Amino acid sequence: MPNGKPNIVQTWAPVAEQMKEVAKTTFDILRGYRFDDSSPLAAASSPLATAMRAEIIAVGRKLWDRQYVDANAGNISVRLGEKYLLCTPTMVSKHDMEPADICLSDLEGNILAGDRPRTSEILLHIEIYKGNPHAQAVVHCHPPCASAFAMTSSAPPGGLISEVEASIGPVAVAPYETPGTRAFAETVRPYVRDHNTILLSNHGIVCWADTVSHAEWLVETYETYCRTYLLAQQLGRPLSFIPENKIQEILEIKRRLGLPDARLGG
Repeated sequence: MPNGKPNIVQTWAPVAEQMKEVAKTTFDILRGYRFDDSSPLAAASSPLATAMRAEIIAVGRKLWDRQYVDANAGNISVRLGEKYLLCTPTMVSKHDMEPADICLSDLEGNILAGDRPRTSEILLHIEIYKGNPHAQAVVHCHPPCASAFAMTSSAPPGGLISEVEASIGPVAVAPYETPGTRAFAETVRPYVRDHNTILLSNHGIVCWADTVSHAEWLVETYETYCRTYLLAQQLGRPLSFIPENKIQEILEIKRRLGLPDARLGG
């Protein structure tokens, strides 16, 4: 620890340990726990909700550490059974969240449990959940390179990195609306069935997946892609695109796995 400052391993060790504990808790739940969503109180106090709160907090810390959010920006949610969502609160840094801060909401955005008001952008998350039954978790944030493209209402070209083609594919760009409004939430409606990653014009990015951690992985993947594309542009050499027949091989794998991709035609 030179100069009294922790190195990167020391900084990430508590987060890594927390993620391992989350995984262990979730595995224990799935081995035999029967989820009770008969009432908001039963759902909010369930072991499943406890594990999901821990995952939200850990992912919130990752977003803050990676500088994908600042101040109180960004929001995270996850489905809890068929009736409820757990979501981050408004006006709280993703670095500082505690379990009691995580809100329980219904699918209309009404808060049913929690010590703080829910995120003002919950309608965006609900629009995704209602538009795609496979969406189980949503992460919205403002990573710098992806947000730079959002400022231009454009996305970098696809077909350049195989991992991005496999996990994300084409990225939609939603038009601008005032954040927190229903009109803002509705901008993603045309895209949520065929895209797991959407750039929000003049705002940021939103990703959905089967878990909060996996949705955050999509954010990381796409932010790295945007940054790498910008670096490649500085080399002054032509881009080398993946051959179309190789793209089709990736799409066939995605089709078998049931992964979303607009090129698969729904």
